[in-house]
Amino acid sequence: MDKDYLTQKWLARELTPEEEKAFEALEDVAFLKGIADDAKNFRASQFSKAKTYKEFKETLDAHRRPVKKLNWVRPMMRIASIFIVGLAGYYFFFYENLTRVETQFGQKTTVELPDNSIVSVNALSEIAYNETKWNDDRTITLEGEAFFDVAKGKQFVVSTPKGEVTVLGTEFNVKQRGSFFEVKCFEGTVRVTLEQRETILNQGDNIRWSMGEIEQGKNTYSIPQWTKNVSDFQRVAISQVFSELERQYGVKVTLEKVDGQRLFTGGFVHDNLDNALKSITVPLNLDYVILENKKVRVKPREK
Repeated sequence: MDKDYLTQKWLARELTPEEEKAFEALEDVAFLKGIADDAKNFRASQFSKAKTYKEFKETLDAHRRPVKKLNWVRPMMRIASIFIVGLAGYYFFFYENLTRVETQFGQKTTVELPDNSIVSVNALSEIAYNETKWNDDRTITLEGEAFFDVAKGKQFVVSTPKGEVTVLGTEFNVKQRGSFFEVKCFEGTVRVTLEQRETILNQGDNIRWSMGEIEQGKNTYSIPQWTKNVSDFQRVAISQVFSELERQYGVKVTLEKVDGQRLFTGGFVHDNLDNALKSITVPLNLDYVILENKKVRVKPREK
């Protein structure tokens, strides 16, 4: 059997009994096991990127040289393997270091970036940026929702799976949840790149991409209401509204005979589940039941 194939499956602990016998019969099986044992003793930073088997193998192969089969070679190669793993860890830590901030259900946090810019991160969201290269590249990736108060300086970019926001210094909110993407500008000017289309937002403007359509509008408030523990919506599908409630309260909402695309304008608080559900269901003429195991059932109100 192919050595690389066996090694990769061994690392993933997916060898069949037959493949395990073939792997144990490899000439340098002891050397391979030695590298794995040495790597277990090396602790990389929590911010380092994990490398694939292919990338690790390429790094290892780049340091190998043809050698004669002598008895003292294997111990020396064992030492070399420790050096290679350590060198790779050093490189990944100092040159590919990403700082990540992730929030859980109902959790919010505020982060100060190296240039004194402030990012408020909403529940069940994640941001990542390279702190060591920040002065040269102010780029931050976002999955979820965050409010940015950007210090003046070089170009500042917020990159999401759906679109990109570029500014020099301003206050704005970016929300990217699945196929829903929204940017609200609260101060200054931002450039939004969405579906290969660029839009300039001035103070008070917003733009959203939802259900395949792009809409522009005006902000209702001067700051994002979620930073005040209130989620607000302007003509948003109730499936999105209940998804946000799930993030804030850590519950699972089931809609029974309810059109999830029905639009909702309003909001709910983050400190009382019962009041939050009433704020959504009463205007829509719906009923709800809070069940065990953090489950909620919503259905049309009986006449």
